[in-house]
Order: sequence, then C-alpha cells, then structure tokens
Amino acid sequence: MMRIDIAGWTREAMAGDHQAFRTIFESADRWGFDGAWFSEFRLPQSDWQYPSPLLLASALLARTERLRVGTSVLVLPLHHPLMLAEEIAQLDFQSGGRIDVGIGRGTEPASLACLEVDPESTRERFESGARILRDALRGDTVASAGPLWNFAPRRLASLPQQQPHPPIYVAGSTEETLGFALAEDLPLLLSLEPPEATQLERLARAAEQQGRKATPLLARSSLARYVCIGANASQVRQQLGGLWEKLYARRVYFAGKRGVAAADVPAIDQPKVLREQFIYGTPEQCHAQILALRARTGMLSLRCIFNANGLWSNDVALAAMQLFAQEVLPALHQQEPVHA
Repeated sequence: MMRIDIAGWTREAMAGDHQAFRTIFESADRWGFDGAWFSEFRLPQSDWQYPSPLLLASALLARTERLRVGTSVLVLPLHHPLMLAEEIAQLDFQSGGRIDVGIGRGTEPASLACLEVDPESTRERFESGARILRDALRGDTVASAGPLWNFAPRRLASLPQQQPHPPIYVAGSTEETLGFALAEDLPLLLSLEPPEATQLERLARAAEQQGRKATPLLARSSLARYVCIGANASQVRQQLGGLWEKLYARRVYFAGKRGVAAADVPAIDQPKVLREQFIYGTPEQCHAQILALRARTGMLSLRCIFNANGLWSNDVALAAMQLFAQEVLPALHQQEPVHA
C-alpha cells in the first residue's frame, strides 16, 4: 500500500477565506488522501496568513477524521527544541497520533536576521536541535548539547505514555543534511528542487562514506511530484499549456532573490521538467507513472502537488484531487509494496 498525501499550499496559495481553505482538506479527508503538508515561513516580508504550521495543523486535525497533517518543514534553528517538542507532543495527543514532523535547517536570510540567528550557526542548531527533539519525543531524558541549548536534564512531562511518538522526517538537499538523516536513521522528505535523482546521488555518496545502506531509509521516506490529471489528453494538454509561462516567471523571481539576473535564468525544458517533476496524464497514465516511480526509488509515500504550488487555482486543484481520488487512489492503496 502506498501513502498518498497532498502538498503545495504555501504563500499566495493560502490566501483568502479560512473556511474555504479548510474545506480543501476536509474534502481530502473524505476522499481518502492520507496526509497534508504545510511549510513554515516566519516573519516573512510579504503577506502570509499561516506562519505557524502547528497552529494550522491543530485547526485541521480538529475538523478531520483520519487525515494526517505534516510540517514541511519546521525550521529548527528558529526554535528551542524542548519547547517545540512539548508543543508537538500536545498536538500529537490531541489528534490521536496524526501529526508528522518534518524538520529542516532553513536558509531564509530575512527570518534569521530578524531573530538575530547567526547564519553560520544554523548547521549546528539544526543537528543538535534534531537530536534533542527526537529524543524528547521518544520519551528519553534529554540534556543540553553544547553552548546553544542550556537546560538541565529533563523528560517531557506532557508526553503521552501509551502512544507511539510522532515520526520525524528530514528535508534537505545537501550531502551534509542527507548524510545526517542517514546517520540518525531519520526518513527524508525529498523536494522537487533539485530533482530527487540529484538528492539520491548525494544520499548514495553519504551511504558509501558511512558504510550504510540507504534502501531501508528510502522505504520510509517521501518524495514530491506535481500532478496534472485529466479525463483525456486534451484536458491535460490545456492545463499544462497554461503553466509554463507562470512557472518560468516564478523561477525568475526566486533567482532574483539569489542575485541572479532574469536574462541568466534558462528557459524551461518542458520534457525534462515533466520527466523529473510531474505525474501527468489520464488516470491510467498517472497510475502507471506512480508505480514506475515507486519501483525506481523504493519509496512508498508520495506528496502530490495538485495546485502547482499556487499556480493553478484551488478550484482546479480540487477537481484534480477528486478525479485522482476516484480513479487512482483506490488502486494505489491496494497495491502490495514494491521493494527496490
């Protein structure tokens, strides 16, 4: 059985009425999707209604029956790990164990500067914070590790005794972060950028250096894909045809934030992007592509982005989600695991 989640609601895609936004995930719950993932952007320089994914998760978990809610990601250098562990433990208890914890290092300069976090410290903050968070959620007694976190040994008093601790995932594309996840046996949230083939190559190098096998970790990890599904080929072509100009404009925008001139941003290689970042086509084609992706990577969890990270409207995304849930999701839930 594959786990099929939804993602992609970030920044402007989350704008508007909260009740209408909440309805998206209530529908996903009814239609049989397994989880939803949300990002953390603290103290942003533009409008952002949901800076706290844990507060958003609390609201959605209270309105759904079975849908899991995950963070992709909590930026650990911005948090005290003990305080964060306590909040996660409470939310896990309130939801009956339906929270997934994705963590990352984070590199947004504005947030780091506003909170006076030294960018040079984020690697140490991430790794030490991750260990403290993991051990605290396991119910272990934890103590401060180095000069960053100064607290006496303690155990979380709020941690439920009879409930498994929430799973922790690591997001990152550098060999250092992937190697850390492998060494700590923390499953991965692989991103769209860079394509997971690059991330998997870096993970393989880290595994070779550590003398470990990455396959067991990948079986518990998750990858992401844009999903463009239609009842026929004409619908799919029409939806994709309106995407490329918007996708390129967004690439130019983010390249500009890194100091790259618009003229230096290469044109989108459509066949390459479709191959590396998309599941697309009729329900039958989408099903076949997901099975092939699973066989190639060994991963049993997929985060589907039906709204192209906000470039397609919520109405378009909901229609695609419903078609996928009716025609593809049941077969994926019934499939036996493939071990790569």
